Amino acid sequence: MDDVRVRFAPSPTGYLHIGGLRTALYNYLFAKNNNGKFILRIEDTDRTRFVEGAIENLVNSLKWAGIEVDEGVTLDENGKIKQVGEYGPYIQSERLDIYRKYVDELIEKGYAYYCFCTKERLDKVREEQKIKGLVPKYDGFCRNISIEEAKKRIADGEEYVVRLKLPQNVDIKFHDIVRGDIVINTNDLDDQVLLKSDGFPTYHLAVVVDDHLMNITHIVRGEEWLPSAPKHVFLYQAFGWEAPEYVHLPTVLNKDRKKLSKRQGDVSVEDFRASGYLPEGLVNYLALVGWSPEGNEEILSMDELINEFSFERVSKTGGIFDKDKLDWVNSHYIRSSSPERIADLAIPYLKEANYITDEDINKRYDWIKAMVITVQESLSTTKEIVDKVDIFFKDKVELESDEVLEVLKGEQVPTLFEAIREELGEVEELDEELCGGLMKKIQKKTGIKGKNLYMPVRAALTGNLHGPELVNILYVLGKQNILKRIEYVENNYLK
Repeated sequence: MDDVRVRFAPSPTGYLHIGGLRTALYNYLFAKNNNGKFILRIEDTDRTRFVEGAIENLVNSLKWAGIEVDEGVTLDENGKIKQVGEYGPYIQSERLDIYRKYVDELIEKGYAYYCFCTKERLDKVREEQKIKGLVPKYDGFCRNISIEEAKKRIADGEEYVVRLKLPQNVDIKFHDIVRGDIVINTNDLDDQVLLKSDGFPTYHLAVVVDDHLMNITHIVRGEEWLPSAPKHVFLYQAFGWEAPEYVHLPTVLNKDRKKLSKRQGDVSVEDFRASGYLPEGLVNYLALVGWSPEGNEEILSMDELINEFSFERVSKTGGIFDKDKLDWVNSHYIRSSSPERIADLAIPYLKEANYITDEDINKRYDWIKAMVITVQESLSTTKEIVDKVDIFFKDKVELESDEVLEVLKGEQVPTLFEAIREELGEVEELDEELCGGLMKKIQKKTGIKGKNLYMPVRAALTGNLHGPELVNILYVLGKQNILKRIEYVENNYLK
């Protein structure tokens, strides 16, 4: 295979959609599997949709996900946009002179024409076509205006666009790696606008010119672009260029088999990041939405994904985005991470919930880490930390079930609580070492052991019979909270 060069070419219209991230990921995995280059190009010719800061957000989202840009648009150490590579500029709005040259070439060769139709006329034509039950498309009204007449009208100040001049009743054929051979007749296509009245090219012209000039070998994009592909193939033929290979990816769907949309919750990379997903969890899961490895493994690192990836195993049908499955994959990576990493990711959520302060972060980091270790095994996202540790910050102890109350009513419990009070009375504050030995001392003192010892203590401190390590619970709660909770349980449940 020639040197593989793929591009991810989003529009800077806001945040990076999760479907866009998957497209970028598949491009990246394919490039790396073939020792190729991954290029980031920005397609910003639709100026009405441009959002300030969107390019920076795109680059940061890709970087966070572990997708490294080899060439194209990236950020310098100060977070400012820079372009790297010999095929630039990589931002379409900086390439207008290039497109103009190729538009003129198409007009000279008879593959494009000037069109002077007003918006009002176009709307009227479409309305009439709809009434007749036809597919609305341009009716070719300006197709036969000579270049001389067109140039005179332009010189007189008339507004115009340039349209693609498709031949009548010709089959356009091309091969798609995922979908196989595709044939579409030109009678089913529109004379697409190539150059808008503002001098900016449309996507259809710019994408073909850029992909050719940047030596792109494979065009990997969402299936929504499949209906446009024949026009692009025709343009390659018109220019006399060899077309790249096409790969149209299935759409990422929700459980109702509809396209993921904001109304159903998180859809941008930023949303998932803010919800406490780890980059490797999101990337691992997203790779499996529409593709499967040969061995059907479900937990795969980025390197493993690169080694396994091929378009032959990409599904033709839309991949279902299952949040429960994502949570399961993400929880694996949380459990595999160091407590320090999860603590650092959890700190912003704990601060927001007013569970910790800046002073705690500076002076009691080990305590925060112990709290994280206590619940780390049960987390699906780092944001869940707030719900999982609320047992350490409540004034009341809420019993989970009648079974918990039964345990607390055991005849040994008053003796047990008294022994805890006595032991804690002898210490200033509990550290991890003291917590480790506390239950052994109480066992020695009272003779109570096993379930009769541990279960009532856990029940009194958390309201549950199961959960994190008791030693961690003791350390995180601290002396005063342990005493308060025992007193609360005695006053509210045992009188």
